[in-house]
Amino acid sequence: MNDTVIQAAALILPLVFAIVFHEVAHGLMARHFGDPTAERQGRLSLNPFRHVDPIGTVILPGILALAHMPVFGWAKPVPVDARQLRNPRRDMMLVGAAGPGSNLIMAAIAALLLGLVMRPYGGEQEPTGAMGFIVLNLFNFISINVFLALFNLLPIPPFDGSHIVEGLLPEPLARSYSRFRQVGMLIPIFLIIVLPQLIPGFSVTRYLIAPVEWVITWYVRLSALVAGV
Repeated sequence: MNDTVIQAAALILPLVFAIVFHEVAHGLMARHFGDPTAERQGRLSLNPFRHVDPIGTVILPGILALAHMPVFGWAKPVPVDARQLRNPRRDMMLVGAAGPGSNLIMAAIAALLLGLVMRPYGGEQEPTGAMGFIVLNLFNFISINVFLALFNLLPIPPFDGSHIVEGLLPEPLARSYSRFRQVGMLIPIFLIIVLPQLIPGFSVTRYLIAPVEWVITWYVRLSALVAGV
């Protein structure tokens, strides 16, 4: 039981921090380009409860986990008013990229810290006890941040990647593409949860495994370099 609790804590804590930094990064970038909406609504806080969506963060992932289905969820989106941005098309691309970008930066910081923590061990032994828990959290923080970054860059509305695609498309096509945003999370739910049940073997997230693992290996190499291994 203790081992189960430790494993769960080493997943939940990194996940919460990764999601919070992701959402706050959107709000900070929007404020930088002239939209103070997130700040006015208190969404630039690192308090995780300000970013929890009862359905997307708690209920749906819990139901999917109990049903042994792909676990999928979301946090409460940071509000952004594109009309207040100085250059809406360009700035919305940068606001969208800020979330995944923050995850990749956090993963790099975690990789550096992991290397520093492992340096005294010289690759000859694994840390145990409290230090082992810290190492597990740091490694999970790297993995979760990389996955969140690449997952959110999928060009599927309303994910962050859709804002980047919308900004790159010619305006007539961008307007048509943006209409998919009106259905909210129904498209991702259909693609990630419903379609795999209808077509056995189909999985959107499966195509992310190889890129995620490849990126993680570079962060692990950075950790090893800092650790002197």
